[in-house]
Amino acid sequence: MIKIKGLRWYIATLLMIVTIINYIDRTSISVAAPFFKEQLKINDQQFSYIIICFQFCYMIMQPISGRIIDFLGLRRGFSLAAAWWSVANILHAFARSPLTFGIFRGLLGVGEAGNFPGIAKTGAEWFPPRERTMATGIANIGSGTGALIATPLVAWIIYKWGWQEAFVITGAIGFFWVILWAIFYRSPENHPMITPEELAHIQQGQQELNVEETTNEKGVWKVVLKQRNFLGIAIARFFSEPGWQFFSYFIPSYLVEQRGMNIKEIGMFAWIPFLAADLGSFVGGILSPFYQKLGLGVLNARRASMTTAALLMPFVLLIVKAPSGGWAIFWFCFGTFGHNCISATLLTLPADLFPKRTVATANGMSGSIGYLGGMIFTGTVGKLLVTNVGYTPIFTMIAFFDIIGAIALWSLLRVPNAQPSEQAV
Repeated sequence: MIKIKGLRWYIATLLMIVTIINYIDRTSISVAAPFFKEQLKINDQQFSYIIICFQFCYMIMQPISGRIIDFLGLRRGFSLAAAWWSVANILHAFARSPLTFGIFRGLLGVGEAGNFPGIAKTGAEWFPPRERTMATGIANIGSGTGALIATPLVAWIIYKWGWQEAFVITGAIGFFWVILWAIFYRSPENHPMITPEELAHIQQGQQELNVEETTNEKGVWKVVLKQRNFLGIAIARFFSEPGWQFFSYFIPSYLVEQRGMNIKEIGMFAWIPFLAADLGSFVGGILSPFYQKLGLGVLNARRASMTTAALLMPFVLLIVKAPSGGWAIFWFCFGTFGHNCISATLLTLPADLFPKRTVATANGMSGSIGYLGGMIFTGTVGKLLVTNVGYTPIFTMIAFFDIIGAIALWSLLRVPNAQPSEQAV
């Protein structure tokens, strides 16, 4: 069998591809919304409920999906999740009311909940801590790229055939990745294409944070929940997720309803904030190693990376006062860049702080808390818009939420298994 140098980076590329597909499926609804909302007489409040159906099921299923992936292993568990959400996305084409849209959206959330727990577990298996934010950043490029691709792709499909076909075509893409993952993925110890040198690099690097892999406790969830590190990550994700949920689902609607853009203009320009999100994923991946080179330890480098990105979020306050749609898009870019820069840190932390056998579960549980925040915020957005309060309070909350999350990381995270003298910030 042929050996591939740097095989772990090919694995990271597969994670990026599946995240692209995940976000194409997830954000297709935001581009299609102005059209099916008009056809099916769905108002902003009802649309927010449809999004909440996804968020609720995603929230509930993240720890369950993480536990399933920990139990089944990455090869089978990740394939199951991707196949499920692909079918669910296709079913959207058959929705004829807010209720059926909500049901199919919920099914999509059930499947898509497995994506980031799978990424976290793959990062724990294939990358030492020094490389994990870079690997996570590569994978998370898929979130911005997926939304970026979805905007012109779905707009073009709608323009040619209609909104129903947009869900069918985007949903079918996922099955190609399922086949590729099932054929190509193995753990490092069992992969026939890995070189001995790379396997040794992975195994030796895993000891950098010295996370204990053994415990007398059998309950995986109990191992995770009792740690203050979980609380710190969960709080940070609770305040981080609302902004991304708004960017993912409401940017096209904002540009149509507040800035008067049409479908062609949406297809031409609404993808730009998600290009900025991709850049944020890349910068977030290299920012933590940069701080490590300056002398910070792994955990402090993670904290500093999130803090730096969180300080960019207040620029979204300028969206409301922007003199044109183009300037509004420009300020949206600060928000999407900052968020994905933050995500590279938050999605990596479970692999840094928890035993390998619990990583997907820890990621899923903290992700559930994050989606609880996103779900509450989405309902608030719907209420504010339907009552004509406007966008100013929405952007104000997005501006400062991540700063609260950064404070939680500095206050609560501790190096695992360290002595008290090593715990200092």
